[in-house]
Formats: sequence, C-alpha cells, structure tokens
Amino acid sequence: MSDGLAHAGWSEALRDGRLLGRTCDDCGTTQGTPKAACPDCGSRALETVELPTEGVVYTETTVNVPPEGIEERGYRVGIVEVGDARILGRLGGGPSIGDEVTLSGYVEDEQGYAVPRFEPA
Repeated sequence: MSDGLAHAGWSEALRDGRLLGRTCDDCGTTQGTPKAACPDCGSRALETVELPTEGVVYTETTVNVPPEGIEERGYRVGIVEVGDARILGRLGGGPSIGDEVTLSGYVEDEQGYAVPRFEPA
C-alpha cells in the first residue's frame, strides 16, 4: 500500500536536511523522488524510504541558457547516485563524474519547491 509521499512533503524533508525516496514493494526499485507508481513495473505499492545524504556524481552538465524565469547562468546540475537511487540536483564546488558528494542544502525552484544541492565530500 502506498503511503502517498507528494512533492511538497519531499521538499519539506529536504529543507530539514533529509533525502526521501520511494521503494517499490513489488520489484524493489528505489526512486529518488516522489512517484505515484513504479516506473519499472507500474506497481502502486510504494513506500517512503530515507536515502543517504552522500553519494557519487553519475553525470553532470553546466546550464548556460537557463529556462525562462531563471536569471542565473552557468550553474551546474547533475544526477547523483545516493544508495540505490539517483537524484537530480545542483552541484557546487566543481565535482566531476565519479566524485563523492554530500548534501549541502537546497535551492528553491521557480515554483518554490526545494532542489537538493550537493558539494564535494
């Protein structure tokens, strides 16, 4: 049975320094963000789990042309492997693919939700 983690609750936990994910009770896949159903098997039997706040940069890029409404240019984003999940976040301090990072805080997106920020470990 799903416990109903929504993006607002996920953002609130992030503001408290915690990373939450969703693990599928049927196939065991863990996602780093709220989901209503498992993207691998389609099951709705998802449970909220606490993810590690340390991980490894899986991939990264620099955003030189930001989306409309965002003034900042040249910021870095990456996908970070945290435990069994991957999560998209901002990267500070210059880590590269394969580098260890730790959750250092968050930034607000244009809708007011928290986005994780990672720095070199």
